[in-house]
Parts: sequence; structure tokens; C-alpha cells
Amino acid sequence: MKNRTKRAAFSLIEMIMVIVVLGIVGMIGTDIIAKMYQGYMHTQIISELQQKTELALDQIAKRLKYRIKASVVTKDASNTGIFKSLSSDTNGSYNMLEWIGYDNEGFLGEHNGTTTVPGWSGFIDLHDRAITNQNEVSTKGSRLEYAERTIMALSYGDINLSDPDSTKDHPAIIFKKHFFGATPRTFGFDPSNPNDHNDTYPVRSNGNEKLIFTESTGHKRISEQYYLAWSAYALVPDTGVGIPKDDFNLTLYYNYQPWHGEAFSAGESSVIAENVSTFRYTQTGNTIRIKLCIQDQNKTGTPIGFCKEKAVF
Repeated sequence: MKNRTKRAAFSLIEMIMVIVVLGIVGMIGTDIIAKMYQGYMHTQIISELQQKTELALDQIAKRLKYRIKASVVTKDASNTGIFKSLSSDTNGSYNMLEWIGYDNEGFLGEHNGTTTVPGWSGFIDLHDRAITNQNEVSTKGSRLEYAERTIMALSYGDINLSDPDSTKDHPAIIFKKHFFGATPRTFGFDPSNPNDHNDTYPVRSNGNEKLIFTESTGHKRISEQYYLAWSAYALVPDTGVGIPKDDFNLTLYYNYQPWHGEAFSAGESSVIAENVSTFRYTQTGNTIRIKLCIQDQNKTGTPIGFCKEKAVF
């Protein structure tokens, strides 16, 4: 009689149990993988938003660093005729920030082969009566041709410091002593009265150490220290018709001159940040605090945003 070997096999019940267990394990595994992927995407988006926010704030801070402190104003972007000095706006009433920046790049000057000479010295020689008067000023220690080259490059050739044509756009000098009595209107920010810029004097150069006033505005309050400025700047939220108030672009306008009656819309523009949900600012003393929040356009199905503040002294 032949020996017969019994074959082991799974019963139907055992096979069903195995399938059920594998299904449960598969569901758990899939859920874990999905959550891991969501966590990875969330981390990536937060990192991306953080970089965008920090980059935007750094760009804003670098421009605000060289602001004429008394010139900073806040406006209603939908009606720029409504404005006030930022230092007096304790309620955060408006949503647009505007200021005049001094020419730091031209001030740094160039190397003349021996030493670095500033494009403009920032000082007026009040004792040089032969030059310093109501028509022109002596600024010894300057090399205005250096400042002219820098300004022309940065303004795309729009601003010419040495052009004798009085109808051309020229930079302006702002005396530091005027800051105590200055108002937004005296810097040319009032669109209803563009000729009111009594604290910004358009000038052109005559040689390397002489600045000539291009407007005969009568009596001028000349003092020893000054800034040279060729542009104003404006941070404007794009919150037009159909654009959500919590999802807009923040645009920087530059290369325009309020002392020539130009509004920010006449300048060049560059988008600083997209998908902005919050843009707020306040001033305490001479320090401006900026808060910026950027969102992710709901890429993961759950809204994600990142906020950061920066103080500019």
C-alpha cells in the first residue's frame, strides 16, 4: 500500500481573515503615507512662504532705511488725496505708505585712484558768501559728477543732475534743519497742490562743488546739512475691483519726483510680494514696524499663511 502525504491548505475562513487583515494594514499604511505627504507639503509651503515674506520685508527695509524720516506719509490707495504723516497716524487708518529716499548710492561715491570721494558731501559751506545764497550753494568735498553717473543709471536716464534745461527733471536737496517744521505737503505729496514743496529744492550741478536752484521760489531757508534725493517711493496694495482684500499684490513704485508734481503712478513699478493677506505698518518715534502676511493660494486644500514683522530704524 502506497504512503500518501497530506497537503496543508488554507481554509476559506483563514483566507478571508488574511484578506481582512491585509485590508486593514493597507488602509492604515495608506493613511500614514497620506499624512506624511501632507506634513511634507505643509512644511515645504511654510518654508516657501517664510522665504518670500523675509525677502519682501528685506527689500522694503533696505529702501526705508534711507528714507527722509520727516517725509513718510500714509495714504488711502483708492484716494491719494487723503493722507497724513505716518507719525501722526495712531489708528492705522490707511493702507499705502509713501516717502522720499535720499541718494545713498550717489553719496557713497567712487574711488578716484587715491581715496573714495562722495558724490555729494551733505554739507553746505555757509561761509562761502561768493557762492552760497538764494540762487546757489557751495558743497565742498563733493564730486557731483560721481553722483550724476549713479543717479542717471538708477533712474534709467530720467534724472540728469547737470542738465541746464530748467524744464527737465532734476533731483532735489532737503535741508536737515527743516525736519522739525516739515509736513507731508511741504514735500510735494499733496496732489491737489503739487507746487507746494517748500522743503524740497530742485537743483542742478555746476562743476563738482556747486548746486544751483532750478526754481526761483523766493526766500529759501538754507542750512548747513542737506540730503540729495532723486526719487520718492510708494508701497501700494493692489486691491482694485474684484480683488479680495485678503489676497492682493504689494507693489513698490519708484523713480518719480513729487517736487515736480509727479504721483507714484508716474514712476516705475515692481511687485514686492504676491498673495498678500496683511500689510500693516506703524511708527513709534523714528522706528517703523512693518507686518506682512503671505498665503499659499490654498494649494493643499487647507489655507496656509505665514506672517512676519520687521522694525526699521
